[in-house]
Amino acid sequence: MTPGEELLFLALGGSGEIGMNVNLYGCRGKWLMADLGLTFADPDYPGVELILPELEFIEERMKDLVGIVLTHGHEDHIGALPYLAADLKVPLYATPFTAGLIAGKLEEEGLTGQVELRVIDRGGSIDLDPFRVTYVPLAHSIPEGNGLLIETPFGKIFHTGDWKIDETPVLGHPSSAETLTEIGDSGVLALVCDSTNAFVNSASGSESSVHEALRNEVMKARGRVLITTFASNAARLETIGRVAIETNRKVVVAGRSLDRILKVAKATGYLLDFPETLRFDEAMTLPKEDVLIIATGGQGESRAALARIAFGQHELKIGEGDTVIFSSKQIPGNEMAIGRIMNALSDLGVITVTERQAHIHVSGHPGRPELAAMYRWIRPEILVPVHGEMRHMREQARLGLAEGVPSAIVQKNGDLIRLAPDGPTKIGEERVGRLVLDGDVILPADGSTLNERRKIAHNGLMAVAVPIDAQGRLSGKVQIRLFGVPVEQDREDFLADACDAAERAYEPTREVEKVREAVRLAVRRCATLWTGKKPVVDVMLVEVAV
Repeated sequence: MTPGEELLFLALGGSGEIGMNVNLYGCRGKWLMADLGLTFADPDYPGVELILPELEFIEERMKDLVGIVLTHGHEDHIGALPYLAADLKVPLYATPFTAGLIAGKLEEEGLTGQVELRVIDRGGSIDLDPFRVTYVPLAHSIPEGNGLLIETPFGKIFHTGDWKIDETPVLGHPSSAETLTEIGDSGVLALVCDSTNAFVNSASGSESSVHEALRNEVMKARGRVLITTFASNAARLETIGRVAIETNRKVVVAGRSLDRILKVAKATGYLLDFPETLRFDEAMTLPKEDVLIIATGGQGESRAALARIAFGQHELKIGEGDTVIFSSKQIPGNEMAIGRIMNALSDLGVITVTERQAHIHVSGHPGRPELAAMYRWIRPEILVPVHGEMRHMREQARLGLAEGVPSAIVQKNGDLIRLAPDGPTKIGEERVGRLVLDGDVILPADGSTLNERRKIAHNGLMAVAVPIDAQGRLSGKVQIRLFGVPVEQDREDFLADACDAAERAYEPTREVEKVREAVRLAVRRCATLWTGKKPVVDVMLVEVAV
């Protein structure tokens, strides 16, 4: 598909899901990409942590891709860049803070100098014919959240990225209602808008509003205090730093991502008054009431600092009478992992405080009042909800129409949408999919490796070694090893039965592959009779000297 005299929109990720945002705009033979993010694996992907978008559509059209513009520095918007951007061979464009995060990621992957990264001034513009892109500062839970005003021959698009309204932000200077109204006055064809909080009836609230509650909770605490929050929320880090100073506590930071955010923030003019941090060993020598720990892991991540502290596997120790403050929202799907950490903390005698008990967190996404305000300011002809599950996007479409937006279209990943002329309308479906980062290897999420691993995780594995002589006849006893097959007390009887089944099924007169398949099926049938499971059975024909 090559765009002609038209303006097209295609999501390769982030529509119908929260995370892994990748959006394409097509016009006059060219494509522009907005964001290239990842998402995090769930138990459906055993052994995998990161999920990447499948970019086959645009990889087949690389010569027509003019660039990748990045709205902000969250992982679900920039996280896939170190793994996929080099293959696309186009420049990346980002404002200074986001560019600093990207540069660090590229360096870690050994890609410095191999991917062109261009730093755009805050509020700056770039010409990527036939597109002109202007960065429009918007409040979010990370510095330099930006909307993108994309000008094309067929009209203007305002692509919000992630955003909220914050009239008293802790960091940065988001655009005012007057600035956004001026954009609306210039005429906007389509608003492509964050749907995360489409069901939330209240505004997200100002980042500055959490300061008092955080300070109060820290002042009440008698032992060590640990505050866990999203590492990327530099404004929250600024607030925590102020609280530490106000409560006469020394700060220690636990988590590589926190170290990275602090480094990039200071290099780009943020967090310049953040207090000096202690080493772990220094912190442990101070009186408990003098220590404030900032740690990653509030979503229950098993390898993050909070989990390792909770399970006694970290240099920093907390215990009876200490306090852990969860200054973040519980992301749906993480409840069990977070509960595991909270139970471990409780077992240590630690007091936990969450947003349900005190006003210690605000969202970085717009609630319904904020969405309605954006519609009034921008006054788009078309609303295109993105960044949400299907229920969030449909709810935002309903809200937009109720608030007077003339037209809305609900699309999902792979839906090719014509915005102009004569839009919005779906004109086709393109292939989309997922990749997994498995160790250092990128694989299809639905490929043989993950499918085999899922089967093994569910049913177990049996390795069958069949000894044969040079003429292909059995030359000894079949050997079987079990991995995860649910047989324990009767293990020896089961193995004897399975070996007999393999030997009975072996017929040296048949083709090798047919022999192997006959043995495999016989062993699996035996396992099913004993256990009700259908384990993966791997058969090896091993020639032995007689």
